[in-house]
Amino acid sequence: MTDRVYPSSKPKPNTTTKTTATAGGGGGATTTPNRNLPPPPSKTQFNTTTNNNNRHPYRPNPTTTTHRRRRRSCFCLCCFWLTLIILLLLLISTIAGCILYLLYHPHRPTFSIAALKISQFNLSTTSSDDTTRLTSKLNLTLSTSNPNKKITFFYDPFTITLQSHETQLANGSFPNSLTIKPNNITIIHSQLYTTSLLLDPEIVTKIRSDLKKKSGMPLKLLLDTEVRVKIETLRTKKVGIRIECDGIHSLIPKGGGTGRNTTASSAVAATVTAAKCKLDLRIKIWKWTF
Repeated sequence: MTDRVYPSSKPKPNTTTKTTATAGGGGGATTTPNRNLPPPPSKTQFNTTTNNNNRHPYRPNPTTTTHRRRRRSCFCLCCFWLTLIILLLLLISTIAGCILYLLYHPHRPTFSIAALKISQFNLSTTSSDDTTRLTSKLNLTLSTSNPNKKITFFYDPFTITLQSHETQLANGSFPNSLTIKPNNITIIHSQLYTTSLLLDPEIVTKIRSDLKKKSGMPLKLLLDTEVRVKIETLRTKKVGIRIECDGIHSLIPKGGGTGRNTTASSAVAATVTAAKCKLDLRIKIWKWTF
């Protein structure tokens, strides 16, 4: 059998020869093979459509940027107009307040303590559990005045608390509503008391050490109520107020005022000459009171 020769798949190189003359003049010629180099690889062409669809993630879409700019501009406009409206309202309220002040010259009502008498103040300590309880009874006389000429105050019932070292010693109330007309003074009478009030041992020690002094123990009165103001035909809404009276000192009756011979004349009058009462607004927002 004869061998078959299969043609090669590779392209045949160009084996053409180039004849060059030698420098000796001998008429001889040498042939050198001239092989052509392969052609350079063709450049890849990018498809523009695929490039537009496959954008880089950090390159934003022009349509989304315009929407974001419009939203930002609308938000800025809303904030601007809201701030402008608030400023206008504040300006109008300031102007109205100035006009009212110039026309009526309003003043706050004043409160003062006329008298405070302690008829009973008994500290009893039980030996079984070593606890101290307080039983007290006090009579309070308070005066309030309205120094305005064209303003009337309407008070709701008062809640009264007596404290010493920020601890409650007695409480009471004035259940009637009050109407204080212009240039008028009103007297308030109330009774404060406690029955078997458990006290902290530290407070008991402080009270007993204060009672050994000549001035006695320091006391503070707190009165809470709501008031409404009337200026000629204009009436405001109710606003909470607190009257805080500080600078009171007092001793207690002998034996705590629990003896059989205890009478009203044996009550001890507190020193109220240096007492000062301060009125503050009580603004309540939901669960918080300021």
